Amino acid sequence: MSRRGAVDATAHLAAVAAAMAEDGQPTATFAALETALDAVLGHKLFTILRYHAASGESERVWTTQPAAYPVAGRKPLNPTFWSRHVLEQRRPYVGRSADDIRAVFFDHELIASLGCASVLNVPVVWDARVLGTINLLHEAEWYDDGDATLGLAFAALAVPTLR
Repeated sequence: MSRRGAVDATAHLAAVAAAMAEDGQPTATFAALETALDAVLGHKLFTILRYHAASGESERVWTTQPAAYPVAGRKPLNPTFWSRHVLEQRRPYVGRSADDIRAVFFDHELIASLGCASVLNVPVVWDARVLGTINLLHEAEWYDDGDATLGLAFAALAVPTLR
C-alpha cells in the first residue's frame, strides 16, 4: 500500500513554519508547502484554493501546473458530496482511483490526462470556517487516510495565507 519510504515530516513542517516568517507572503509559504508536501506525501499536481463561503466560489491561488490549472478568477462550486464532506463537514477527502475522481470532479478527463488517478483534498480551517483547500493529485492508490491526517497538520500552516 505504501508507495514511498517513511519520511519524517518534522523537518518539512519546520521548513514551512520558517517560510512563514520570510518576506514575500503568501508566495513563500505556498512554495514551502508545495516542496514539503511533495517530499512527505508526493504529488503530480498541487493546488491551493481559497474558498469564498459567502458566494460559494473557489479561487485557485497556487498551482504546479499553470497551463492546465492556471491561477485565475473564481468558479462556482455546486452542492455535491465532495462540497458537503470537505467544505461543510471540514473533513479531508481521499479519492483512491480514477472512478473516485470521476464521481466528484467535472474536470476528471483533464485530471486523468495529467497522469493523476488519486486525490487528497485537505480543508484549511480557522475558527470553524473553511478558508480553502490544499489539493494533491497523483497516480492511482497513492493516498490513504494516514496521509489525510498528516495533510491536516500542513493545512494548519496555510491558515495565515488564506485569511
